[in-house]
Amino acid sequence: MIEEKETPKRSKIKTNLHPRNKNREQYDLAKLIKEVPELKNHIKANKYGEDSIQFSDPAAVKLLNRALLSNYYGIKHWDFPDTNLCPPIPGRADYIHYMSDLLGENNDIICLDIGVGSSCIYPILGVSEYQWKFIASDVNAEAISCAKEIIKENPTLKGKVKFRLQKDENKIFKGIIKPKDKIDVSICNPPFHSSKKEALKGSMRKVRNLTGKRSKKIKLNFSGMANELICEGGEKQFIQNMISESVNYAENCLWFTTLVSNEKNLNKIYSSLENTEAYEVKTINIGTTNKISRIVAWTFLSKEEQKHWKKN
Repeated sequence: MIEEKETPKRSKIKTNLHPRNKNREQYDLAKLIKEVPELKNHIKANKYGEDSIQFSDPAAVKLLNRALLSNYYGIKHWDFPDTNLCPPIPGRADYIHYMSDLLGENNDIICLDIGVGSSCIYPILGVSEYQWKFIASDVNAEAISCAKEIIKENPTLKGKVKFRLQKDENKIFKGIIKPKDKIDVSICNPPFHSSKKEALKGSMRKVRNLTGKRSKKIKLNFSGMANELICEGGEKQFIQNMISESVNYAENCLWFTTLVSNEKNLNKIYSSLENTEAYEVKTINIGTTNKISRIVAWTFLSKEEQKHWKKN
């Protein structure tokens, strides 16, 4: 008698996600299709025989995100050019939740989003989850225009976000943080790649991991314009620049933070923070089912100064 092998069952809970993340459970595709009917055309059976989104297709990812924002966050208008970065909602939500943990039981939080992008995703999530207020910056005027339209079309977001155009693409905080600003936390998802060639290689690797197929002709997964994905020196240099500039705004911001995708960059980042004499540095591990990343946070304020900041 030949024994039949059972199809392996996957956990329905994404345990790597933050406990408050609304997407810890497997997607209810029927519910999401009701929100965005077009999503139905981008679903097929995966290797487990279950209906699944075609994550290697940027159009499918965008429709999925639109459905998630509509169903879980009440955002009914979310659109921008397909050439712009389309971020994964669960991972971005985790960043916001961990920043809430970092700040504790504070009210009236002001968050600075460096590189808000056309999707305006961090302000959407921060306002929807915690009623934070945002200063949102970008070097791209068209991206800010798209983000403003999203705010305008969703009543729950109105009056919560101020946009500031970064006119000098070599600067991060200068020209954005004003002398009287008091910002509780700055967040950033820095450009990862140092060249277009490197970005294409990374995207080919993503598609191969998602589909198991090699392809020389691909669409960039999650799309993305050059300034969103690429900068001279890549992620490491961008964060180095951020750390160097942050010293000048030590009294304006309680916590500076950034995502760090490449673990190999951490030692250099820690070394730079030590050289700037940051008072406290924290590393927060975050991750989805497929990828582990981390947030590095630093402050120049002493424990006593931090208490005074929160009290006032």
